[in-house]
Amino acid sequence: MTITNEQAERMLVNDIGRFEPEIERLVKVPLNHAQWDALMSFTYNLGAANLSSSTLLKLLNAGDYASAAEQFPRWNKAGGQVLAGLTKRRLAERAMFLEAV
Repeated sequence: MTITNEQAERMLVNDIGRFEPEIERLVKVPLNHAQWDALMSFTYNLGAANLSSSTLLKLLNAGDYASAAEQFPRWNKAGGQVLAGLTKRRLAERAMFLEAV
């Protein structure tokens, strides 16, 4: 499948519009831009249902940002198998979440 940059941008905006209200509903603490971006990536990949039931969200909503960040790498499996691509993605999300504004 080939798409134009314009089509890709439109698809991205639609996806963000789908997940943004879920993040806003679930997260009860302030987020900086980098934290929001990391959670958007996580939620886009795993879905709002996984975010809502996660220890990551529980720790985050308790105000324990550092421990919440350490939960990202735990989500690196598909079909019970650790995947290198998911490991890399989760580490990138963790690093993004920990960025200063």
